[in-house]
Amino acid sequence: MTFPTLISDFYGFEALLADHEKQALVRLRAFLESDVKPVVNDHWDRAEFPRQILPGLHQQQVFGNLWAETKAGDYSAVYGGWTALELARVDASIATYVGVQNGLAMGSIGVAGSPEQRAEWLPRLATGEVIGAFGLTEPLSGSDSAQGLRTTATRDGDEWVLSGSKRWIGNATFSDITIIWAKSTEDGQVKGFIVPTSTPGYNATKIERKQALRIVQNADITLENVRVPESHRLQNANSFRDTAAVLRLTRAEVAWAAVGTAIGAYEAAVAYATSREQFGKPIASHQLVQDLLSRSLGNITASIALCTRVSQMLDDGVQRDEHASLAKAFATTAMRETVGLCRELLGGNGIVLDYDVARFHADAEALYSYEGTREMNSLIVGRAITGVGAFV
Repeated sequence: MTFPTLISDFYGFEALLADHEKQALVRLRAFLESDVKPVVNDHWDRAEFPRQILPGLHQQQVFGNLWAETKAGDYSAVYGGWTALELARVDASIATYVGVQNGLAMGSIGVAGSPEQRAEWLPRLATGEVIGAFGLTEPLSGSDSAQGLRTTATRDGDEWVLSGSKRWIGNATFSDITIIWAKSTEDGQVKGFIVPTSTPGYNATKIERKQALRIVQNADITLENVRVPESHRLQNANSFRDTAAVLRLTRAEVAWAAVGTAIGAYEAAVAYATSREQFGKPIASHQLVQDLLSRSLGNITASIALCTRVSQMLDDGVQRDEHASLAKAFATTAMRETVGLCRELLGGNGIVLDYDVARFHADAEALYSYEGTREMNSLIVGRAITGVGAFV
């Protein structure tokens, strides 16, 4: 099987992948082109998730490669990044679904679960038998989650009683379990819980009228004296440091997804520029149009380089919070500029779904903010630079 390099991979970073990773990426690319790309604009317009793609998506080798219980083979973190890029290149919402299922839900259990919890839940999440969500953000707590969580967990014999609310929880309208992070009333530390969504007192309500990532089914969650057994408490989640360890795994992949979003807009813009004619010739022949494309490609190439290195550092076991934060802050900022340049190139056609760029342009705003805003990630990097924390 040949490996066609993306036109947007101008410096050929894909060549760093192992042969089996390249072949897996080709299979994923083919699935996305045949089963996902034809349906995303319609589902985005209707703010619905294409559930019919999930069986095929879960057959791709993108879930569970970090964990011994679910590894499909010897796949690197760089390959994991490229899968996030490929997913977002077709649709950022589908990339977000995988990020929540594979990175946040499975990551929470993989990082903080006991061997028994990992054995019970990771294989079922990897196959899609169980759909997961990740409940950290709250109506009044986002960037300050380390200190500002208001959801409480109270020990009552062999059970825990959870009370509070969560907001912006992806996959939560159809998840089977949600990882709920709550502050213990006993010791004040943040702990994690595997909460089946059928549990009495648990309620998820879809957030309506979103103008970005419309395919993602975000929900408001209320927890009214939700009781879960001690066996559902993540046994190795004892403080927010353990929550942060999960976010460290996923933050770099959000950076990769930002690159994919930029590439999706860029590839649509290149196709448009070479087919759209004005003044008797394709607009690709105009200098200002070529400038827009060149600037976009520069942003994409620099971001791929940054993301490749930060994933290599994860493979080598030396990645730190500030490394992932720099990648996320830079790549999402470059993405935001790139999708704007591509929308500009399409003129009026850049604001309708028919040409795809409008969807990438809108979805970029969500990626720019979630998994840590640019400002918060800049402060994490700034603390590493100066040795001084500037958080409020």
